[in-house]
Formats: sequence, C-alpha cells, structure tokens
Amino acid sequence: MALTIESKTELVEKFRTHESDTGSPEVQIALLTARITYLTEHFKTHAKDHHSRRGLLKLVSKRRGLLSYLKKVSLDRYRKVVAALNLRK
Repeated sequence: MALTIESKTELVEKFRTHESDTGSPEVQIALLTARITYLTEHFKTHAKDHHSRRGLLKLVSKRRGLLSYLKKVSLDRYRKVVAALNLRK
C-alpha cells in the first residue's frame, strides 16, 4: 500500500475541520493527492502498468469532483486546500 498509517494520520490531522473529522472533502482530497503522487512516481519505473494507470485516472477524476464540489460550496475552503497541496488550477 502506498500510504502508511502514520502518513494517513498526519494528513488527516493537517486537513481536518474538527476534532473527529476523517471524511470532509479537504481530508479526502489530501489523501487522494498522496495516492496520486505515489502512483505518478510508480509509473516512472513501471511505464507499462496499464491496470494501475486506470486506477490513477479514477483517482484523478474523483479528486476533480471533490474539488468542484468544494469550490461550489465554499470558495475559501477550496482555495485553502489548493494552496496547501500546491495544486494548480
């Protein structure tokens, strides 16, 4: 697995909106971004891994949908997440 329990916990703590938050869009976007980054590095050495590439495309699509939702609901939260994760619009 790409993310260890410690790295997941660190991301959740950084992006949570309240004490017991584990499922807000900010947290989900951060976790998806970490997985996307891992898979991107994976493809630098495993260029022909097309099964995982399909999974990567699904993750990117899911993250894009969450970002669109967050932008529609709260522009300030959207900008904060994009700036924290260095995502370009």
